[in-house]
Amino acid sequence: GVKDGRWTVLQLVEALGFSLENTDARTRGRGIQLLSQVLLQCYFLLQEKEVLHLVLFYESRLQDHHLVIPSVLQGLRALSMCEVLSPGLAVSVLKAIFQEVHVQSLLQLDRHTVYSIITNFMSTREEELKGLGADFTFGFIQVMDGEKDPRNLLVAFQIVRDLITKNYALGPFVEELFEVTSCYFPVDFTPPPNDPHGIQREDLILSLRAVLASTPQFAEFLLPLLIEKLDSELQSAKLDSLQTLTACCAIYGQKELQEFLPSLWSSLRREVFQTASEKIETECLAALHALSACLSRSVLSSDAEDLLDSFLGSILQDCRHHLCEPDMKLVWPSAKLLQAAAGASLRTYHCISRSVLPLLLEQYTKHPQSSQRRTILEMLLGFLKLQEKWGHVEEDESTLLSLQAPVCSVVFSALTDSSVQLQLVGIKALTVLGSLQGFLSSSDLELVVDHLIRLTLHEEDSQSSEAAMAAAGSLAPIYPKVFSGHMVPRLAEELQSEREEESSQDRCSLKQRCLQALAAVSTHTSIVRETVPVLLQHLQKVQKGSEARNIQDMVSVCQSLHHVALQCQQDAEGCWYFHQTVVPCLLAMAVQAAMQESTHLLLGKTLLEEEVLTAMIPVISAATTHLSPELAAQSVSHVVSLFLDGEVSFLPQNNFPCSFQPFGDGECLDAQRRLVALLMAFVCSLPRNVAIPQQEWLLRELLALSCSCNCPFTATTAAKCFAGLVNKHPAGQQLDEILQLAVNRMEPSLVDGPRRMQALTLLLWVTKALVLRYHPLSSCLTDKLLGLLGDTELGPAVADGFSLLMAESPDVLHKGCHADVRIMFRQRFFTDNVPKLVQGFHGAGPDVKANYLKGLSHVLNHLPKPVLVTELPTLLPLLLEALSCSDRVVQLSTLSCLQPLLLEAPQIMSLHVDTLVTKFLSLTSSPTMAVRIAALRCAHALTCLPTPVLLPYKARVIRALAKPLDDKKRLVRKEAVAARGEWFLLGSPGR
Repeated sequence: GVKDGRWTVLQLVEALGFSLENTDARTRGRGIQLLSQVLLQCYFLLQEKEVLHLVLFYESRLQDHHLVIPSVLQGLRALSMCEVLSPGLAVSVLKAIFQEVHVQSLLQLDRHTVYSIITNFMSTREEELKGLGADFTFGFIQVMDGEKDPRNLLVAFQIVRDLITKNYALGPFVEELFEVTSCYFPVDFTPPPNDPHGIQREDLILSLRAVLASTPQFAEFLLPLLIEKLDSELQSAKLDSLQTLTACCAIYGQKELQEFLPSLWSSLRREVFQTASEKIETECLAALHALSACLSRSVLSSDAEDLLDSFLGSILQDCRHHLCEPDMKLVWPSAKLLQAAAGASLRTYHCISRSVLPLLLEQYTKHPQSSQRRTILEMLLGFLKLQEKWGHVEEDESTLLSLQAPVCSVVFSALTDSSVQLQLVGIKALTVLGSLQGFLSSSDLELVVDHLIRLTLHEEDSQSSEAAMAAAGSLAPIYPKVFSGHMVPRLAEELQSEREEESSQDRCSLKQRCLQALAAVSTHTSIVRETVPVLLQHLQKVQKGSEARNIQDMVSVCQSLHHVALQCQQDAEGCWYFHQTVVPCLLAMAVQAAMQESTHLLLGKTLLEEEVLTAMIPVISAATTHLSPELAAQSVSHVVSLFLDGEVSFLPQNNFPCSFQPFGDGECLDAQRRLVALLMAFVCSLPRNVAIPQQEWLLRELLALSCSCNCPFTATTAAKCFAGLVNKHPAGQQLDEILQLAVNRMEPSLVDGPRRMQALTLLLWVTKALVLRYHPLSSCLTDKLLGLLGDTELGPAVADGFSLLMAESPDVLHKGCHADVRIMFRQRFFTDNVPKLVQGFHGAGPDVKANYLKGLSHVLNHLPKPVLVTELPTLLPLLLEALSCSDRVVQLSTLSCLQPLLLEAPQIMSLHVDTLVTKFLSLTSSPTMAVRIAALRCAHALTCLPTPVLLPYKARVIRALAKPLDDKKRLVRKEAVAARGEWFLLGSPGR
């Protein structure tokens, strides 16, 4: 009635008069409870005068019997949310609560109600409450004192934080407010099992820390408490104290810290020097960093003592001498402490580096052993990285600039040392020095390039060679002229040189490194313009050879070009240069080779090998995916015209001996048809908003080629290209027509004839293209595949095809090439088709059952594990049956599916432990190494099941795992050792 406006609240009060004035406390309580429940639902309808009368009524009831108080508080909570509350009433209510209610004697819910009333008033009546002065703070302290419930504490901590951050008067009660909150530090709370409130220990820790670190006024009380807890034995207390100290440093100044700095430093130093906990060490270093930053920020008066200098002096005094003992255990803790302080500000960096850098350089010279030098150089590297953090500094301020010559000398000497580990640290240091603006002179840079070339090409250890290439890639964008003018020409010269004294293997290895280095250094457009012609020139040179190793050489060049293409993708200018230079050149070389093959010339035949064409695909794809739509449209018109019309005018060196007709008839054109792989790489990588000219004609030609070509490679690439275009094709009549045409071509070929495998390949790729985009026809095509699992000839290939449907494809139909891939397509495929697979398995003959198991294991293997766990009870019997299948692919796929499930669903797997143990142990003797390894990993994963379930099998498993310890393959022996060790420990104390 009150909600509808038929009754006023005052009429309700009058109607409740008998209950509200009754002499029986329980009856009064029920009356007030009903009134409060109405107010909680209707408080926003009240008029100002009604609120005034109700507040006065409820205040008077705070002196009533304790049974009535909870309902009174609920009413006051409702009134505290009223916007029409008259000025002064909020203060009146709180004074009455502070005076009349002993809050901590109430139940948890009623105490929470009091905190809610205070919170409501603080958010809407802030100025009125501040008028109470420190009395409000004192009243709240009384309310909160002794609170134990975590739900209430979260609210109470927030109120204290608001008191401080919103500048309520604390008056003489700062220490009392600190005491009433700090008594919970450090938080010791473990939530009960199945706690419906979801409050975690971390929630309380963060909430309390926000209070303790909210005001410098707490410093004199908090810092002694933190030091005391730091000196305790409890690790959680140490961590909490360190994190709180770090938080406090954000608002403290020198005045708050001054008295406690010696004790704080002593505790931090002790913990870093003595702790075995990495977490505590990390937090100590963070706290020291925060302390140093805090002291750096403080503004000093002219006569004040500079605490930062004396603080850093203490750190240097206690740590510096340990740097002279690179073999002793305190060298790294000392270095970390110094670096933590040095990283706090530019001022701390100068102060510490001024003392430490000359010492480290001196120690490097004094200690001749590579291991000692490595330790010293790693410490030096830490300080160099800090200089990098502060960027370019003036010469008169920088200690590092004054030490330029000895620093370079030390780093260069490390690069020529025989120790690989020292070289690797030297390369890291070189990279950091190169990133410091103005540090390396032009002569130093030439020396840097010399060292990088030597390490890249001639260092025996591949680690140093790869690290040098990575360093060159990092430094090249900073010094593009130096690298394009010095490094690229020398690499090109090495690539072209033919030294008689070198063995064929050495020359091949050197060229391989040259190619990798040219790619690694191509991290700036101006350098790309130098390296790409060198790589293409070398590819053309290799193409003219006819040796078998030329295939590997050409693949290596393509891999380097692919690396360059990936590095160009984020730079529009570099991406377009690479595309318009490399793509036409690769197409021209491939067309030239295909023409020569068609006219029976042997020159350049290597380029048509499947391995080489496969290596060219990612180059063209990576060069195309990041093109702008305008440039992509310009390029696509040329490439499509090349394949459909034989238009070669855009290709370099286009004087070919005959016409290019990859979709023409005749056996002499087989070589040209192989180049459809390059067409696929290009058109399937275009952005979806780029229109492909003559697309319908192109799709028909690809469809015909995929169904009629005798070459499996050509037929497969034509099918993939067709599928890639269909996946991106806009929905509508044209797509429906081309799909119907494809189905009409596939169906007769699948039934009978010599091209059943080509038709199946096309069916698989088209199905995948449609499954990814949720096309309605996908379910019809999937049903065709399910039907073919029962075919004795095609069934095994169809089963393997389910892996193709579910897996990420490397060259087409993935998000990187802008394919239409819907989220959760795997889950949808699973839901729609796994029941059909299971049904097919139960109805299949014994000769084709394995096909259904293989298909099922492929689907499950690519499914997100949380989805699989929910379906596990129904699928596990089938998976266990799959382990008995003689097909090693089925075995391997099923084992790799079961291993993570043992970790994620131990309770369900425990029900089948007997079968699992028997199957896994049996497969550890498989003739296939990969199956033996997978079975041993599963036997290892079994130890994650509940120990009581496994103990009856312990002796049997340990006995059975003794045999693979003598396996002839090292990888099998390694897995056997790990698995058997875990089974030995099963049931041990502390496990």
